[in-house]
Amino acid sequence: MNQVKSDSQALAFPPAARLSVLPSYIFARLDELKANAVRSGSELIDLGLGNPDGATPEAVIEALSRSLVDVRTHGYPPFAGRTDFKEAIAAFMFRRYGVKLDPAHEVLPLIGSKEGLAHLALAYVDHKDLCLVPNPCYPVHCRGPLLAGGVVHPIPLKAETNFLPDFEAIPIAVAAQSKLLILNYPNNPTAAMGTDWVMEKAIALCRENGILLVHDLAYGELYFGKRRPRSLLEFPGAKEVGVEFHTLSKTFNMAGWRVGFVAGNHHVIRTLYSLKTNIDYGVFAAIQLAGVAALELPDSEIQEIRDTYRQRRDLIVSGLKAMGWPVTVPEATMYIWLEIPRSLGMTSAEFAEALLSKTGVIVTPGVAFGSNGERFIRISMVAPHERLQEALDRWKSSGLTP
Repeated sequence: MNQVKSDSQALAFPPAARLSVLPSYIFARLDELKANAVRSGSELIDLGLGNPDGATPEAVIEALSRSLVDVRTHGYPPFAGRTDFKEAIAAFMFRRYGVKLDPAHEVLPLIGSKEGLAHLALAYVDHKDLCLVPNPCYPVHCRGPLLAGGVVHPIPLKAETNFLPDFEAIPIAVAAQSKLLILNYPNNPTAAMGTDWVMEKAIALCRENGILLVHDLAYGELYFGKRRPRSLLEFPGAKEVGVEFHTLSKTFNMAGWRVGFVAGNHHVIRTLYSLKTNIDYGVFAAIQLAGVAALELPDSEIQEIRDTYRQRRDLIVSGLKAMGWPVTVPEATMYIWLEIPRSLGMTSAEFAEALLSKTGVIVTPGVAFGSNGERFIRISMVAPHERLQEALDRWKSSGLTP
């Protein structure tokens, strides 16, 4: 009888060359550090990953429960998504943003917006195609194009320009050759709000140069003042050049459910649909029905989630200021983007590791989001009030202050 080879005897299979272009995924490194800290007896407070800790609204859970016992939801869903879910998406977009969508041709459900963003790059980016991507950015914004074989041309986001892109700094030759432009406002990781000027300028740039415009509106409903984030699709000409990605993860505390959607240019929707039919079967039908319930929730449910994050923001900002940290108060998202004073003489990764080892508090080093994030850390507001206060108390006693 043949014996199974031990791990030391197992063959090593070289990975595809495309993986070599990817930088190390800092969240995997954080997982290693967390595991080591737990083994050493630390009690962790994890403010690293943007993983909502609140409960999914009860009406959504009830809708899922009803759908699960319906045998009709147990088979493969339609590739293009359930009609009722797409109609609920179109109704939500009109109610929230005044955007009119054809649910049959301008909407596509996704297994979370991250999946859709990566697959869109695969559908449109060829070898050495130029892609305009902000730096810092949510990692999939640059890694999707890289995995597709593209070349990322960074658009620096800087504190002195409120982390808004400077389109005038893009060389004319680069713009003329670019295939894709990705934007994300409200922004992860910087928490910056977008402006009408940014959207209008982006639409004009893409129309003039034949660039596909992609807007990630993951945090469109997590805002704290009277100034509401706007959808790209509200702006004249947006559907001619672009699409917008949405997720139910943040708005409705449904991160683990893996459901989102993309809306906009019907040619782009059709192309992404064609790719996905060869890769997946779409979102489980019962989850799509739960998604209908989420999108039909009264604004009071969403406002409750907003209020929770606003209260957490105020607590963290107040605590950091009391420690002497200069803090920009975010108007939206579930993050605080905090600059590390040069006087501490630490990189963002060094600071995050020191904070973890001294206090058990986990934050994300800004370099995880690109080279322009190096002088920052990102704090996720994903713990109850008392745990956030505990994190601040530990931080204060650690000596890791300006």
